[in-house]
Amino acid sequence: MTSVNFLSSLRYNPSTLYLPNARESALIPTFNQTKKAIMMTTENNTKSRKSLWKIGIIWAISILLALIIAFALYLKLPIASKKTLHIPKGSITHIISHLNKEGYDVGSLDTFVLRFLGTVKTGWLDIGKTKLRRIDFLRKLTSAKTMIHKITLVPGETSYIFFNKIATKLALDANKLQEEYKQLSFYPEAGIYADTYHVPYGIKEKNLITFLLRSSQNRYKTISLQTSKDYNQTKWLRTLTIASIIQKEAANNKEMPLVASVIHNRLKKNMRLQMDGTLNYGKYSHIKVTPERIKDDNSTFNTYKYKGLPPSPIGCVSTYAIDAALHPAKTNYLYFMRNNKGLHDFTDSFKKHRKNIQNIGK
Repeated sequence: MTSVNFLSSLRYNPSTLYLPNARESALIPTFNQTKKAIMMTTENNTKSRKSLWKIGIIWAISILLALIIAFALYLKLPIASKKTLHIPKGSITHIISHLNKEGYDVGSLDTFVLRFLGTVKTGWLDIGKTKLRRIDFLRKLTSAKTMIHKITLVPGETSYIFFNKIATKLALDANKLQEEYKQLSFYPEAGIYADTYHVPYGIKEKNLITFLLRSSQNRYKTISLQTSKDYNQTKWLRTLTIASIIQKEAANNKEMPLVASVIHNRLKKNMRLQMDGTLNYGKYSHIKVTPERIKDDNSTFNTYKYKGLPPSPIGCVSTYAIDAALHPAKTNYLYFMRNNKGLHDFTDSFKKHRKNIQNIGK
């Protein structure tokens, strides 16, 4: 068969048109019926999708509740800790890593919790307990008090004695403290102002000396600027040296301007200071000065043998001593001696001074 005959055979022939009978027509759906069926199918599909959404939401809520419960149980798990804990500086991730290396059962989930709780404190922390809930332990890392030591440098004390005391208290090396001080301080003595300081637990020698010197330097600078236009360390060394002698010699704060006047008056007259306190330097801070000591000590701190001031301060000083050194009383006093009341009698001549010495035994 050719292609033309094939196409002609496909032509529409009205004689072959078939019309269904009434029974068959009843079986053929009408347009409305078809539309209704489609709508019902669509409605069923919509209901099915809604049902699936509800099931999905229920599952999601169930999973979320399960995670919340698991998270709450996780935060209640016990965790063992030391009463004192050192936390290094760094990111929360670094801190968690450090704790993990130290044997603490913490991980990435705890990192998330800490970010929510706030800033983690660094240094030595006072945890207080050895057994805590995980959430309480993590909260301690952000709220625990930093462990602080209170150290006091008593006016008149030497750095040698001071460093030995705090080395014992803070478990440090006294020699390292002394060495760091020598390297960092401009003043051989009195570089640290007599005061009470609060230092963190576990501080190292260099950090401690740096902190003490910086605090003292700021204090000295403030006092100097109040009395003069600048802060000259070379001039201030002389002030500290005089103040340190006053600190050792005066019986109380009230006497300090009077002792200062004796020092200034003797220096003006080119007289030897001849003061016992200048021999209480370094390790001799609490050693009683005897005639033998005066005779045998050949250092320039021995003001019985050498004129002028000692080469450097003999101990730390207070504000009162500094103020007296800067503002001595206006007197003619050249001598003073301790009386039976524990105070000092001041005189302007050696004759009167000898008389006071004779009266001390009466």
